[in-house]
Amino acid sequence: MLTAVIFDMDGVLIDSEPFWQRAQMAVFSELGHFHTEEDCNSTIGVRIDQLVAHWYRIRPWSGPTQEQVVQRILDQVIALILREGQPKEGVLEALALMEARGLKIGLATSSPFAMVEAVLGKLGIRDRFLAVHSAEVERFGKPHPDVYIHAAEKLGVEPVHCLAIEDSFTGLLAAKAASMTALIVPDPALVGDPRLAIANHRLACLSELDAEMLARWIK
Repeated sequence: MLTAVIFDMDGVLIDSEPFWQRAQMAVFSELGHFHTEEDCNSTIGVRIDQLVAHWYRIRPWSGPTQEQVVQRILDQVIALILREGQPKEGVLEALALMEARGLKIGLATSSPFAMVEAVLGKLGIRDRFLAVHSAEVERFGKPHPDVYIHAAEKLGVEPVHCLAIEDSFTGLLAAKAASMTALIVPDPALVGDPRLAIANHRLACLSELDAEMLARWIK
């Protein structure tokens, strides 16, 4: 029986992927590297320090350190969230449905805590989450399962009793590796991706979720 729901953040609670794209394109351009939308899509769900390290291996730059580049990107994303961020369609309704069922609600994200606080504050939903965990404090980010395992620990629930909600294949792998039931609400760039077949459930948008559907899933 499922007793908890653990949300990913980017692309699930908030449509932040366009913000990440804009920030990456701007910062990497400043470093002399043209960064495409395809480049951005290839690293959806990857922790920001791992993303920067990945591109440094492929296209090394001189000047700022990788840590400084990480901070530049993060600062731009947070600024965009605070200025333009909105909850994704169906998020507030889904939270209400889960609360009505008495489910514990948590968050497991690759994004650092500074961004988590910016998003939850901007959306006005910080008090809806009993536990918040970031891969920032883990040795490995997604697709490693630790961020999900430790989010479940914070909720006081075994991972096998959790429903994870993801939008990326990287995150989906992490949830499944943690032995969680997984719902994929795919990022538009991943619609039709056959790899997403490993999810237990799939919705085009969280607004499709209703009380009857949720009741079937948590049995």
